Amino acid sequence: MRPIYCKKKTIYVPAGMTNNEPPKTAPPCTGWQEDLPSPFDAPTLEPGLAPHTPNFQDDIYLEICRSAMAYRGIVSILALIFLISILVDLPWVIRHTNPTDIESVLQEIIMLSLSAWCTVVLFRADLSAPRDLPIRFNRARNKIYAYNFKHQWWNPFDKGKVVPVSYDWFQVRAERWSQTGALPNGGLIFKWGVTLSIVAPGTNNVIDRFPLVTMGANEHAWAYICTYMQEGPSALSPPGEPKDHNDALWCEFALRLAPKVNWPSEMDLESRTAP
Repeated sequence: MRPIYCKKKTIYVPAGMTNNEPPKTAPPCTGWQEDLPSPFDAPTLEPGLAPHTPNFQDDIYLEICRSAMAYRGIVSILALIFLISILVDLPWVIRHTNPTDIESVLQEIIMLSLSAWCTVVLFRADLSAPRDLPIRFNRARNKIYAYNFKHQWWNPFDKGKVVPVSYDWFQVRAERWSQTGALPNGGLIFKWGVTLSIVAPGTNNVIDRFPLVTMGANEHAWAYICTYMQEGPSALSPPGEPKDHNDALWCEFALRLAPKVNWPSEMDLESRTAP
C-alpha cells in the first residue's frame, strides 16, 4: 500500500494505482504511473532521501547522489567468474571439435563470440560509469544541474560519455513510474522510481529526461527537493556530514576503477554559487 498524505487525513492506495489523471508530459515516461506535484506546488508527502543523504546542502545549493546501478562490483565479479569458466572450458572445446566439421566449428565460434560479448558488456556496465552521477539544485539561481552518463549498453566498444546539463527549475517535471519484467526462471522483477522530465518553456513537450535517483527513488525524494527549493534548508531535517562522491573504500574495487566525477569548471562554479 502506498500512503497519500492530505491535509485532513491519510488515504492508502494500492501500489501501482494512479489517480486516473492522464499524463501531462508529451510523451510520458516509460511505465508512467502518475505526475508528481510541480516544482512550485506544495509537497503532499513527507520529505526524505532515505536511505541516502545529501552530498552537500546549504542555503545556495543541494547536491544529491545517484548510482549507475545498485551494488556495484557484483556484476564485475559475475563477469569474472563467467570469463574464468570460459577459459577453463576452452581447451576441452578445442580438443573435441572436429576441424573438418564446418557446422560444429561455426557453432563454437558463435558461442565463444557471444560469451566474449557478454563478458565485455558486463564489465563495461559496472566499470565505465562514473563513481557518482550527482544532481545539483541551486536555489539562488533557480536552476538544476545534472551530471548524466550516456552509453550504448549493447556496444562492447562504447565507453560512454558524461553529458552534464543545466536547466531552469520551472522546466522540471517529476513522473513516478514502475515496470515489471520476467526472469529466466519464470519469476517477476519489479522496478520503480521517479524520472525528471525537462519540458520546453511554455509547453509540456519533453526535451530531455533522466532519473532522479537511480534504482528506486520515490516520491519522498521529490518532496525533499521541492521543499528545499521552495523554503530552503531550514524547512528540512539537518543533513549528515558532506561527503565526497569520489571517495571509495579499499574493498569497493568497481568504484575505485570507475572514473571520478569531474564537472566542467564553468558549470561547477556556477552550480555552487549565487548569481
